[in-house]
Amino acid sequence: MSVFLDSKCDLPLFTQRAPSVNGSITSAKAADSLGPATLNAMQRRVLELLAATPDGLTDEEQQRLLGMNPSTQRPRRIELARRGLVVEAGTRRTASGRMATVWRVA
Repeated sequence: MSVFLDSKCDLPLFTQRAPSVNGSITSAKAADSLGPATLNAMQRRVLELLAATPDGLTDEEQQRLLGMNPSTQRPRRIELARRGLVVEAGTRRTASGRMATVWRVA
């Protein structure tokens, strides 16, 4: 899927190391296993999907549409939100009936 994104998104979305949970050895190892190119590609997949979906998507919907594990997608969306590239856009019910945040491109 390729969607035109403005020039601020043409730069690498994350240039250092993937974040990890403080004090978690497994989280640190997972972060270290992601090179910048892989990390940026995953972030870009999440961002492009949200750009192509003006009404926004929950994390669950993003995971399903991208075929991405929740432990991979959610941190990428959090990174994008911290950069101000995606924002909350309301709530919607998940498959289990719980309410979840809907995310859209800022």
